[in-house]
Amino acid sequence: MSVGGIFTTMDISASALHAERARMNVIANNLANANTTHDENGNKIPYRRKRIHFKPGAPEITGSGKLGVQVEKISEDQTEFRKVYQPGHPDADKNGIVLYPNVQVPMEMVDMMTASRAYEANITAMESAKQIIRGSLQIIA
Repeated sequence: MSVGGIFTTMDISASALHAERARMNVIANNLANANTTHDENGNKIPYRRKRIHFKPGAPEITGSGKLGVQVEKISEDQTEFRKVYQPGHPDADKNGIVLYPNVQVPMEMVDMMTASRAYEANITAMESAKQIIRGSLQIIA
């Protein structure tokens, strides 16, 4: 592998670190709003879970010249809100039903662990590339 290839490897891992950090931010936002029953204007519209979408950064596929992975978009999950019977709640409808966000905390926690492990794996890949560069420089010197 050439030195340029090593730096390319580091660029790819850096793009994955950026993408996974963005993913963890989206998940943290979902967890923070897991019980939010109002929108920012005070309307009885629950928070909608956000989803992050990645796209490959392969030039032969995208024509972008960037390798690795990139955040394509962040969208709202359109699954139904959770319905909970709570007749005394201020947001309850006439039947005592309160709409809660479509955030499932256990699923978000699993997604957070997956993103965290992917982040760690890419740090390890970058460390390995740095060790290869150091070893190559020691051979040359």
